[in-house]
Formats: sequence, structure tokens, C-alpha cells
Amino acid sequence: MASSGAVGGSSHAERVFRVQRAFTQLGGRAHGPGALARAADLDDSTVYRILQSGVHQGIFVREGRGLYRLGSAAPQLGLKALAHSPAPEAAHALLEALRRATGGLAFLYLLAPFGGAHRQCADMAVGDSDLTELGMTPRAVQTVEHSLRVGAAGRAILAYLPETIQSEVLDRPVPAEAGPGAYQDDVRLLASLERIRARGYALGHEECAAGWNECAAPVTWDGLVMGSVLVMKPKRVMTRCPVTVIEAVERTAADLADLGRGRPAGPDGNDSRMK
Repeated sequence: MASSGAVGGSSHAERVFRVQRAFTQLGGRAHGPGALARAADLDDSTVYRILQSGVHQGIFVREGRGLYRLGSAAPQLGLKALAHSPAPEAAHALLEALRRATGGLAFLYLLAPFGGAHRQCADMAVGDSDLTELGMTPRAVQTVEHSLRVGAAGRAILAYLPETIQSEVLDRPVPAEAGPGAYQDDVRLLASLERIRARGYALGHEECAAGWNECAAPVTWDGLVMGSVLVMKPKRVMTRCPVTVIEAVERTAADLADLGRGRPAGPDGNDSRMK
């Protein structure tokens, strides 16, 4: 059984997401219900029911000897859990509001459920912008934008992951397509993670693309980081990130977390920012 502090009253969506995240935390291909329960801080019977239900949905795949692995439907689960609201458009509406409030480009990233520790873009509000305007090629999107060690969005997630996963990420090289401001030195990168944990947000200067600066905040559920919200603006417009942009990004991250819990988004309901 899991520890006595296992979560019992959390929503079903959150419990499913904890099991999904457990696969990433444990690493490797397949795991049994007991190991997943301990990693997810849930009891064995709850995890077993989630696994059985997930097999029918393609979220999990049953292998021999009582082991399970993530299935092909797993990448969509994070977004469904995050945008757990009457309409999936609710999360996108928050990104659009963030874009209007900051005058930048707004993105939502989720911690990918398999394939190693990396992020994936779940949604964006960019108006008429395209990859050419961002100065990024499709290949760069598949490398730089997936990395947890590059960019404010990646580091905002990485700062709250277990040290074992952080070490795994630091073992990987900086993508060749990264911008001139990317942290090449692991010591400086780790120091930046400490600053993120102290502040609750991350700032990036030309990390993902030359000429673009960033502000990101983690999206969390009760101590578990799920992803991050990012605003990008041209360096010539945002040489230094103003407090108004930081506050808007943090507020949006907290509102998205509240949507994941099935709570109304808004300043009165936010308790999800990590400090």
C-alpha cells in the first residue's frame, strides 16, 4: 500500500494524472500497480482501478507479469485533466486573455507523459504570428521547444521536478537550435532553478530564439508540477520583463490549475502557485 499520506479526496482527473506522472517519475518502460501507487502517493486499489479503466481507453497497455506501460492516448490525458471544465475552450480563453493583457504570444506547455522528461505544447494564443516570425524552423520546435533545460517554460517545469529527473535532463546536451541566451553551464542552470523556486516564475532572455524574451510560471496541482504558461515578446519591446507581465502570467497559471481541479478560474479561487 502507499504511504498513509496518500491522496484520497482528490478528483478522479487528478488521480489519473498522478498515475500518468508516476510513469515519468519512475522511468523505464513498464511498472506494476504497487510501484505506481507509491510514486503517485495513492493506494494500490485506486491505482489498479485506474489502470484497468485506462487499458480500455488506450491510456495504458497491459504487459505480461502484471506490468503496465503508457499507451498511445496518454499525451492527450494531461490536457484533458488540466482543462477539466465544462468546455475545453476555457483553457484557451485564458491564453487569449493573457495575450491581450501582455501584448505577447501566449503558450501552454505540459510535462510530457512518456519518452523521457520533456515538455510539449498543448495550446497557444499567437494571433497571426507564425514560426517565421518567431525565427524558428519546424526542426527547432521539435528540439528547443521540447527541452526542459532551455527556455523559461522548460525551466519553470524543471525547477519543481525531483532531483533524479533534473539530473536526467542535465545529462542531455543543449539543443543546437537553442538561442544565444540558453544556459550552457549546468551550474548556472541549477542556480536559475533555485531563483525560480524562490520567485515562483522564470525569466528567459533569448533562450529559445534570438531576439525574443520570455516569462513563464508553473502550472501545479497541490505540489505537483503539470506544465507551465509562457509569454514571449520581442527583445526590443521587452528588454526587461515588467511586473504587470509577471503578474499576468502567474495569474493565468493559477487559473489554469484551478480549471484542472474543476474550480472556477479567478483571483478568489487561486491557491496553486508554487512559492
